[in-house]
Amino acid sequence: MLPYTTLLQIDKASPQPVYQQIAGQIVQHIRSGVLKPGALLPGTRELASQLSLHRKTIVAAYNELLSQGWLEVTPKKGFNITRDLPELTARSLRPDQSAAYDNRMAVPFYGQKAAMTTKANEPPIRLVVDDGHPDPRLTPLPLLLMREYASRIKHAQRPTIIPGSLTAGTQRLRTTLAGYLQRSRGIQAGAEHLIVTHGAQMSIYLAAKTLLRPGDYAIIGDPIYPVAAQVLENTGARIIRIPVDDHGMDITAIEKACKRYPVKLLYLIPHHHHPTTVTLSPERRLRLLDLCTTYNFAILEDDYDYDYHYNILPHLPLASYRHQGRVIYIGSFSKSLASSVRLGFMVAPADFITQAAQYRRLIDLRNDNILEDALATLITNGDIHRYLKKANKTYSERLNNLDQLLRTHLADRIIYHRPTGGMAAWVRFKPGYDLRQIAQRAAKKGLYISNGKDYNNAGIPFNGLRIGFASLLPEEMNAAIGILSQSI
Repeated sequence: MLPYTTLLQIDKASPQPVYQQIAGQIVQHIRSGVLKPGALLPGTRELASQLSLHRKTIVAAYNELLSQGWLEVTPKKGFNITRDLPELTARSLRPDQSAAYDNRMAVPFYGQKAAMTTKANEPPIRLVVDDGHPDPRLTPLPLLLMREYASRIKHAQRPTIIPGSLTAGTQRLRTTLAGYLQRSRGIQAGAEHLIVTHGAQMSIYLAAKTLLRPGDYAIIGDPIYPVAAQVLENTGARIIRIPVDDHGMDITAIEKACKRYPVKLLYLIPHHHHPTTVTLSPERRLRLLDLCTTYNFAILEDDYDYDYHYNILPHLPLASYRHQGRVIYIGSFSKSLASSVRLGFMVAPADFITQAAQYRRLIDLRNDNILEDALATLITNGDIHRYLKKANKTYSERLNNLDQLLRTHLADRIIYHRPTGGMAAWVRFKPGYDLRQIAQRAAKKGLYISNGKDYNNAGIPFNGLRIGFASLLPEEMNAAIGILSQSI
């Protein structure tokens, strides 16, 4: 008979019930090979006597092990370890105190394994220059959204929604969005042409998943929004990089690529290209629409910050022109309102939306339908329009402030052109000024800026960064540019 009085150590001061302590330790001894498959355990009265416990405690522990499949009952004999468990080799009578999880996965898995580094003794960051995000402090709009949300929670009724019917978004928000996009951007689409997502990133993923297979050809700009490039590469597609100049993507280079390769998809940021902030010219827009018809490829139009333009009117999206269903349009309220409002949308032909919704169900059954309907109310009653009008005025003033700071403090060290809209400026450093070193010095002074690694030209990091001006108050931007200037 094994020494159960030493095998099973009871801690009556522990918040874990005693019967669970017993069951857990027996499982541990089975795993370690101390208790073999088929081994007979002491009777409940006998073990209770050995451990000086009430018999009901032992019964509860054995019942727990029975329910989990570790024990089975043999008539007229008692409880024994389940016989079809694999034979295990005994290691130690002491419980294994090592952690269940370590830093490395023992089983091979797919993907790029990033080096795990821990930064210690670094000074605290007081200011963060992002690459272009809205300022949630600007207006009480998030409070209005939560007010509508709370109202719907308070009056919530038993759901009568068919499972799976909300994968593309609530009917109310999709119908409201269809009208909103027609009024604001000239896009002729109905609710059946819309899917609501958790932001532009999910939309890019769903479009890529639906359109691309390993070996297909996809065109992106160079440089480009790095995460979008990663999504397309993750499908196994062959990526063709097209230079981006002051007028957007080089259409002549796109045409040459289409003549040479069977292009399936072109990813495009028409307004305020990421990272360079340039806008695709009207002439190039029309030529691109001709090319997609001639060579029959889809255009994934990521118009993430269409709502922000200063002093000039925006160009209409490609999706508003005749394109025979070849343009997939993406927008995001995460950029319009606040990064924490994870709501975006994708517009495409109805059959494409149906398939994208099927892929979406595999990773996320639906969005927050209450939040979606709350947003629909803000669109309908004009809160969104009033917010965007105020935000454009404020962000225009903040751009003026940044423009003045850059020209005053950094003009002789940078290459910079004032953007016409968006929420960030693209700043490149002249030869002799290493952004990586500048970023390190700035961090020591409490300022975080990109070191340029996020933006690359055919794998070569740019010596430049996006300076998001929308999310920082004037006094915060003044301090940030002051630290940046001192760090050069």
